[in-house]
Amino acid sequence: MRPPTRSSFERFAGGKPVSVLVKLVLLSLLVGFVMVMFGFDAADLVRGALDLVRETIRDGAGLFRQVSVYILTGAAVVVPIWLVLRLLRPR
Repeated sequence: MRPPTRSSFERFAGGKPVSVLVKLVLLSLLVGFVMVMFGFDAADLVRGALDLVRETIRDGAGLFRQVSVYILTGAAVVVPIWLVLRLLRPR
């Protein structure tokens, strides 16, 4: 006999929706209690995550700027040499 087939949501969630919801509520309660005991706040976590994203974007923009300086500096030498070599190449 084949076991009953599970819906795609049950496969995604890992069980029946009510069961998964109860587990998530209990786990959230436990984690929230532990976080409060150690002085963490949900707003602090969200603020920290947003700051991390902002800093990553800022650092990424700085990295992009630095890489473009390297590319332009190298191109100032490479492109003229390439052009001269292409013009002097026998056909």
